[in-house]
Amino acid sequence: MLEVRSTGELRSDGKKLTGYAAIFNSETDLGGFVEVIRNGAFRKSLESASNIRALYHHQGDALLGTTRSKTLKLREDPHGLAFELDLPNTTHGRDLAILVERGDVAGCSFGFRVRDGGDRWEQRGPSLVRELLDVELSEVTLTADPAYADTSVALRTRKNIINNDTRRLWLETCLWD
Repeated sequence: MLEVRSTGELRSDGKKLTGYAAIFNSETDLGGFVEVIRNGAFRKSLESASNIRALYHHQGDALLGTTRSKTLKLREDPHGLAFELDLPNTTHGRDLAILVERGDVAGCSFGFRVRDGGDRWEQRGPSLVRELLDVELSEVTLTADPAYADTSVALRTRKNIINNDTRRLWLETCLWD
């Protein structure tokens, strides 16, 4: 069963979106249970040769990039699942660039399946808590309605490494080449 969790004109000269599709150790109330993603939950997916897609709002026909084509780059760091996406010069890509620039789309989500033994459930007082330890990642999604409120996305127009200093990331999105 696939599960999903929701975090100017585009020029074709290298605009990118960067951010975090998932944040580690951040509890999110999903109604009925609290979920937390643990560091390393995406490791096997990132080490495998599987093709992970970037989509707009979990829509398969709104493809933005893939790991196979290297238009989507993913990595785990101590903060979470970081991404860098080369936006396509398509209707979805141009529209998304504008929506991110305006702040209408500011979060991310991801689609996954839990591997055997890849989650742990625990009752903590009145709350049922699910820890994600090992998941098969199939997509990252840019969305206006992320399940995990701590995820982020920013529009970039110049090359840069993924940076987890959100204040610097915000400032750099304001500086246009």
